[in-house]
Amino acid sequence: MRRVLFAALLAAAALGGFAVVNSINSVHASPESIRAAEKQRVEVIAKVRPAVVAIYARGGQGGGSGVLIDKDGYALTNFHVVQGSGPIMQCGLADGVLYDAVLVGLDKVGDVALIKLLPKEEGKPFPFVALGDSDKVQEGDWSLAMGNPFLLATDFTPTVTFGLISGVHRYQYPEGTLLEYTDCIQIDTSINPGNSGGPLFNMQGELIGINGRGSFDKRRRINSGVGYAISINQIKNFMGHLYGGVDTDHATLGARVESLSEEILRLSVKEVLDDADVARRGLEVGDELIAFAGRPMTTVNEFKNVLGIYPKDWRLPLVFRHENQRREVLVRLQGLQPKEIKEDGTEQPKPGPQPARPAAPLPDSPAKKLYREKEGFANYHFNEMHQNRVWSSLQKHGDFTGLIGAWTIQGELQLKAQAQPATLTVSDKKVDTGAVTMVKLDIGASTFDLEPLKNPPSKDENVSPPGSGGLLMAMYHYRRFLTEGMKGFERNPAYGGWEPFYPYPADGSTPKSLKDIRVDTEVLRTEHGGVPAKWYFDKKDQKLLGFEVFAEEKADPCEVYLADYRPVDGRQLPHRIEIRYGNDRFGVWTVKSYKLAAK
Repeated sequence: MRRVLFAALLAAAALGGFAVVNSINSVHASPESIRAAEKQRVEVIAKVRPAVVAIYARGGQGGGSGVLIDKDGYALTNFHVVQGSGPIMQCGLADGVLYDAVLVGLDKVGDVALIKLLPKEEGKPFPFVALGDSDKVQEGDWSLAMGNPFLLATDFTPTVTFGLISGVHRYQYPEGTLLEYTDCIQIDTSINPGNSGGPLFNMQGELIGINGRGSFDKRRRINSGVGYAISINQIKNFMGHLYGGVDTDHATLGARVESLSEEILRLSVKEVLDDADVARRGLEVGDELIAFAGRPMTTVNEFKNVLGIYPKDWRLPLVFRHENQRREVLVRLQGLQPKEIKEDGTEQPKPGPQPARPAAPLPDSPAKKLYREKEGFANYHFNEMHQNRVWSSLQKHGDFTGLIGAWTIQGELQLKAQAQPATLTVSDKKVDTGAVTMVKLDIGASTFDLEPLKNPPSKDENVSPPGSGGLLMAMYHYRRFLTEGMKGFERNPAYGGWEPFYPYPADGSTPKSLKDIRVDTEVLRTEHGGVPAKWYFDKKDQKLLGFEVFAEEKADPCEVYLADYRPVDGRQLPHRIEIRYGNDRFGVWTVKSYKLAAK
């Protein structure tokens, strides 16, 4: 009877939830449910098996598991799986074929890597699985783990295990600053050495996590029934970085919080770093932290879990109480991995030229052509590929590359007090050494001038007009970006992955919640004359939605929001330009005319 009861409960759970069994008769009436559950489970396994990857270092030394997530051969795995293999590896699928593969992107802190398998026939699609929603996972749900435990899959057919979700929103401490598992999924589904990097599926065959850590008997490495999977929703936040070949970093707030007491579920701010963005947003010691990224915060564990699933440099809503006043602000997150610091506390300068340690030669593989090494990137080949893709898509809205003469933009600038006529001119001025670019902005009776590449730079001029954070510098970079593209920026041109962007309502109203105005974008990064900038593109049509220019170090950027695009001589240009700095809006510029000259 016990076996029948357990089988009936198992069937009910596998079909979508635990049924309440009211009588012995209802238990005896469930063979059909048992067979239906078994059939569904077998069908799900058959559906997802072709996408499960067995990963091997070339030469057969070590390996692990992975899973294909799109038809082009991109697959997720663990960082610690690819760490020892180098950028070139081999992967087997259940079709019995061994494929060449290359590293694409890395998330060392989160223990995630993205690789790409090369097809045997050009253009032939790979099998892949759908990404699920790990926030919907609950304790007691059934799950399937698949992979290559102990590297037993010599024919590349994955091993399948079946078990329960034991816990959600778990936190596992990092090793140093790497391999931190935040907001992860705890499972009793058996995972063993070799399962690392493999998929965790729900019973619909959706990918809900990447298996990583297991609690093993240290001497025999026997599974103890406790394993951890990185939630797929965390990985989604990093997918743009991973596709873009970035060696990415996780985030820290720049503040330390503590629970008020074991009885009172509230978080109090105990420390705020002076140079953190959150300090400029007004967070102070003693404030109460209410919510972060749309999730209520009551314990330190909740806070660490949520903070840990986001990349460095993202801006996310923070709600806190300061002197009994509730505030919501956008906070720019700092990086988690520390910079090298000298004993006196100052940042360690990079050493001068040193004899280079020769890198191990890449193995002879077709994947070699898809790999390019560059500091700060897992694989710069893919970063350049996405730079070119986004730039090419932008040019569909208008080609400005020949318009390197004087630019004049006329309109009306609505400041806090009143609207005034505003004219911006960017042009070249002849000097004894050749020519320099000058930026001039007339606002009513006031005139502001900037020589962007002046050496030494003028701090006051760089951030003029006062209160804008550097509108003149921003518009200089805007013209340079449209006319010269990524080639016009001599330092650190990069594709920056995906980030949220927050264009404010055109009517100037305050949104009920900042999450309501969020737009998901793709980002390009540039730097020219020592001034970094970020460019935000709509993921749907690659229209430039806005940009940020950091005219002053360790300070807020000038934020520029572009809207109301209209055709001008066959090119799309914004006729509403909103400028923000810090927590405030500097002004809204309604453009009436553009004059863009060729050289």
